[in-house]
Amino acid sequence: MPDYETVNVHRRGGAATIELNRPERLNAWNGRFGRDLLAAIEEVGGDDDVRAVLVTGAGRAFSSGADLKDMGEDDPKTPDGRPDVYTVLTERYHPIIKGVREMPKPVVAAVNGPAVGIGCSLALACDLIVARESAYFLLAFVNVGLVPDGGSSVFIPARVGHARAFEMALLGERIGAPTAERWGLINAVHPDDEFDARVEELVDRLAAGPTRSYAGSKRQLNHRLYWGLDDQLELEAQIQREMAGSDDFVEGVLAFVQKREAEFGGT
Repeated sequence: MPDYETVNVHRRGGAATIELNRPERLNAWNGRFGRDLLAAIEEVGGDDDVRAVLVTGAGRAFSSGADLKDMGEDDPKTPDGRPDVYTVLTERYHPIIKGVREMPKPVVAAVNGPAVGIGCSLALACDLIVARESAYFLLAFVNVGLVPDGGSSVFIPARVGHARAFEMALLGERIGAPTAERWGLINAVHPDDEFDARVEELVDRLAAGPTRSYAGSKRQLNHRLYWGLDDQLELEAQIQREMAGSDDFVEGVLAFVQKREAEFGGT
C-alpha cells in the first residue's frame, strides 16, 4: 500500500473508507494532501475487491478547503510569484474529482462537519451525500476573491438549479445540513449520535449490491447530468487563474490570515 501522510484508507469487507486526515488543519488541502488523496482514490478505484467507497473526514471537519496558510515551496508559482492555481487545479485537483466521478463503483460522502471550498466540491462530486445534522456546506471562494472550482459550478446547478447555485456562489454563506437536504443538495441528514451507524448501514448495503449495475448507472447519469465536465473544469481553472492575479484575492487571503473582514476594491 502507498505511504500516506494525510489520508487513511480502511477496508471492511467490500467497503473501503478514505479518511481525510489533517484534523489539526480541519482537513485543509495542501500539496501532500492532494497527492495522497489522488493516490488513495486510484488505489480503491482500481481494486476489484472494493465494491463501495466512503469518503469522510477525521476530527470535527469534512474538509475546510484549500490551506491558505500552507502554500509550500513545492506548490507551483507564476512568474510574478503568485500561486499557480491553474496548475494546481489541472494537475492535482481535477484528477481527484474525475477519479470520483469515473470510479465504476458507488462513492458516498459522509460529511461529518464543515465542507468548505474544494472540500465542498469533493463532497458534491460523490454519488450520494449524507451529513451530520451539525454539518454545513460553504462555497467560500467568493470570500477570498475567487470563484467556484473543483467542478462545483457543475455539481451544484445539477443538484439544486441555477437560483441556488448563484446564491451559493455569490453570497458565500453557510448552508446547514438540514437546509441542504431540503434543497436537494444532499441525500440525507442524520442526528449526530446516529450518524456513524447510519453511514455504515448505507455503505454495507452498497458493498453487497450489484456493482456492475451501479457502474452502469453512473455512466448514464454522468452522461446526462455532467456531460461536458472536462470542459467546465478547464474553464474553472482558467477563470480561477484570472482571479488569483487580482488585488481582491491578495486582500482576501490577507484578511483570512489576519482574521478580519476583507475590504475588496473590485480589482
